[in-house]
Amino acid sequence: MAKRGKKYQDAVKLIDKEQVYNTEEAIELVKKTSIANFDETVEAAVRLGVDPRKNDQQLRGAVVLPHGTGKTQRVLVFAKGDKAQEAEQAGADFVGEEDLVNQVQQGWFDFDVVIATPDMMAQVGKLGKILGPKGLMPNPKTGTVTMDVTKAVEEVKAGKVEYRVDKSGNIHAPIGKVSFETEKLAENFKALVDALVKAKPAAAKGTYVRGTAVASTMGPGVTISTSTLNLK
Repeated sequence: MAKRGKKYQDAVKLIDKEQVYNTEEAIELVKKTSIANFDETVEAAVRLGVDPRKNDQQLRGAVVLPHGTGKTQRVLVFAKGDKAQEAEQAGADFVGEEDLVNQVQQGWFDFDVVIATPDMMAQVGKLGKILGPKGLMPNPKTGTVTMDVTKAVEEVKAGKVEYRVDKSGNIHAPIGKVSFETEKLAENFKALVDALVKAKPAAAKGTYVRGTAVASTMGPGVTISTSTLNLK
């Protein structure tokens, strides 16, 4: 493991590993231990009691954070006809058909989120090996394959984030910026956890939410005690 710098080491000293922190306390510490000279992203990590190796325990979805992420998302929509016009009116940054498929195949990636109407998936499917590894492939589970392109675009612009359980049973998702008020970051965190609880696979057994933590891009992680969360 690479040796951490003095600023990081000093930040770690502010965190008491023996103390039980609630959401607001943990977020306050994340803000206090932010060491970068830019507005860092605050990311939440949630360890779930699922076995991702089993199809009935895989978890993937999306949630609209009440206070957004603090990042402007560039949205690409694959649609045609009236749906293309609808996407443009909703605020999509790029809208097109095969022309944009060709651009992506040639290495164009000036976008953050991809949305597609179902009738475009035959063409978009050609981009699976390109968009898939980047986590950009449209998927019905995250609401990015839909005929309601207005809703899809507006949700992304409002602060929608996607989540997907990794092979260790963890979820990682941004919940805002260090510059956000503590209350807003806490409400975004709660919205994420509530969405994960609501999406609990029926096959998951035992304790579902096993651990939670928050951290800034360059700062140390701060554990939030699950006992302080109002889990349903």
